[in-house]
Amino acid sequence: MDIQAIQSLTKHEMQTVNQCIIKALYSEVELIEEIGHYIVENGGKRFRPMVTLLSAKALGYQGEVHYQLAVIIEFIHTATLLHDDVVDESDVRRSQKTANAVWGNATSILVGDFLYSRAFEMMVATNEMAVMDIMSKATNRIAEGEVLQLLHCHNAETTEEKYNTVIDRKTATLFTAATQLGGVAAQASKSQMKALSDYGQQLGFAFQILDDLIDYSDSSTDIGKNVGDDLAEGKPTLPLIRALQKADKNQQSYLKKAIESGSLDMIDNVIEIIHSTDAIAYTRKRAEKATELAVNAIQQLPASEYRRALVGLAEHGLKRTF
Repeated sequence: MDIQAIQSLTKHEMQTVNQCIIKALYSEVELIEEIGHYIVENGGKRFRPMVTLLSAKALGYQGEVHYQLAVIIEFIHTATLLHDDVVDESDVRRSQKTANAVWGNATSILVGDFLYSRAFEMMVATNEMAVMDIMSKATNRIAEGEVLQLLHCHNAETTEEKYNTVIDRKTATLFTAATQLGGVAAQASKSQMKALSDYGQQLGFAFQILDDLIDYSDSSTDIGKNVGDDLAEGKPTLPLIRALQKADKNQQSYLKKAIESGSLDMIDNVIEIIHSTDAIAYTRKRAEKATELAVNAIQQLPASEYRRALVGLAEHGLKRTF
């Protein structure tokens, strides 16, 4: 199932989620609403809340709680983006100016805090301890991932193992939580919950690895990124880590200098070195493996158009060109 078919399948439910988002953004402080609407209305394809909806529906769920759970996921995700952009000093996301570029760092951080606290208000309102348990652990792990990534910035000695740890916490954790919340709504069995969790984790890995690969390709402009954003932020992602392993000594020295300095003046040569090794193919293979594991994880779920949609969502990223 391609992305257009998946969006068609979830169209009406995603419209309900969007309505719930607007309602939940209400605040007597007008600036909070203004920034919240600015961020959420430029929220991309909303893959994470879509995963929550599809996970619940794949288990035959017919209620409405999954809408609120999807909004919780979206608010946590949006809050992390607001904080990320301040930490990374980013001024563009999805081809739009970031909130910190428009309103300043302090305001962005505080509105991110508002979204976190509103999400937790909504969790309490579900009166479901499992939701609180999943999301409290998830937000804690995401924070750990952010700190770990910060520690590795401009560190040319970052290993693939450390890179995986950052992805697991920073990206895969929220995808896993998104599937688990869908499972909670549908009262998933223990084995079904594990299947959804494994799917979410591997989906998160594939998603982030492919995103990191795009940073060194012309496709970056298609998703609102600038070529070399990760390098400028000093992030040694998998393409760079692999290139460092396979490049000759002179190239290794150049790549290390580029990571440590974060100079975009070096980006053309960095890309040339990356493409001269097997880094692109290796990184894509890693994403393909994660996608395969994600798809395999949910084969035990009942066959349905919603399971096919989850499969299609996992395979969507591999259709990008690099």
